[in-house]
Amino acid sequence: MTVQLTVLKEEQASETRVAASPETVKKLKAMGVSVTVEAGAGVKSGFDDNDYKQAGASVTKAIVASLKKADIVVSVRAPSAAKIKSMKPNALMIGQLNPYQNAAGVKALASQKVQAMSMELMPRITRAQSMDVLSSQSNLAGYKAVLDATAEYNRALPMMMTAAGTVPAARVFVMGAGVAGLQAIATAKRLGAIVSATDVRAAAAEQVESLGGTFVMVEPDEGDSGETAGGYAKEMSADYQKRQAELVAEHIAKQDIVICTALIPGRPAPELVTRKMVESMKPGSVIVDLAVEQGGNCKLSKPGKIVQHKGVALIGHQNVPGRLAGNASELYARNILNFIDAFFDKDKKQLAIDWEDEIVLGIGLTRGGEIVHEALAPPAKAAPAKKKPAAKKVTKSAATRRKTVAKTATKKPAPRKRAAKGA
Repeated sequence: MTVQLTVLKEEQASETRVAASPETVKKLKAMGVSVTVEAGAGVKSGFDDNDYKQAGASVTKAIVASLKKADIVVSVRAPSAAKIKSMKPNALMIGQLNPYQNAAGVKALASQKVQAMSMELMPRITRAQSMDVLSSQSNLAGYKAVLDATAEYNRALPMMMTAAGTVPAARVFVMGAGVAGLQAIATAKRLGAIVSATDVRAAAAEQVESLGGTFVMVEPDEGDSGETAGGYAKEMSADYQKRQAELVAEHIAKQDIVICTALIPGRPAPELVTRKMVESMKPGSVIVDLAVEQGGNCKLSKPGKIVQHKGVALIGHQNVPGRLAGNASELYARNILNFIDAFFDKDKKQLAIDWEDEIVLGIGLTRGGEIVHEALAPPAKAAPAKKKPAAKKVTKSAATRRKTVAKTATKKPAPRKRAAKGA
């Protein structure tokens, strides 16, 4: 039978992206997959329903009926409980399912016996690079963060020499040199700013310097690379955090723009910029907090708002990749297409999900009615301790006999009488 794929329309008002583009629909059709798109799914990304129809997809408003027969369901964010209940058992659900903050959603997927794949957990290995949604989306977020900062900053970024005098270059400090941070460095540098950056991973120094930035970092703890086995930044020791905070406090006071990008998978965002640091910056300075949706790298930033604190603007836009919805959707749709293609039997034109594969093990959340991801699965119950056999009751008569025996055993023999003299 032909594999049926359904593309969901996102339900969150702030979500502008879509999980399939007309380009990827054409490629799915060429693979032998039948595609149905929920009406209006691509409108916010610049793709209308006719674009999908011309690419070979069906467009429907009756999404419940489509979900009941779908073998694959794709979305950007986790679907609603109502949509999950409409999915058929063993369907493949692919999206950014936010499992660490969406336990109820993961349980609902397991209860429906859906095979759920959370794309943001994609392992950082060579063969998974084309499926890595964090990289594709963070790249756009880093670029847009610099543009947002520039729009709010009331001065120019590059140095300008005019007859009236010289305009100094703005100083931009990027906190976190992952994909978003590196793109922010490159963008700020192209706009003419003086750029510096910091990261807990010592290996990031070379990448920052290759883009023309200055790397700011304290001496790492001995034998600590600052990164997990998957290549992500990890939480550092209290001593390291203290030393890093002292260095950053001194450096940040001289900056005009600060871009915060630090995230730790499965954990709240670390606080990097304190109230005291913000108050040390010059009035007119700008901070962009890309981690605001996970608690923020600065506690003064507010999700979805631009706030002022003693002359410093703190930008806390949500869903920053979605502020470039057209590009973000195209890249995300390709990530999903590449994942499906890697586990699709071209001869049989059927899905061939291998649950022993490193990629599937990395992103698979639920299967066969259970939560199977090692970071989410409930701990195995310990076997009940064996009960000690009850002590045998001793009858009164037996106890009396034991006491008598004991007394007899411990009783000293009577001394012998001496024989009479002369006998």
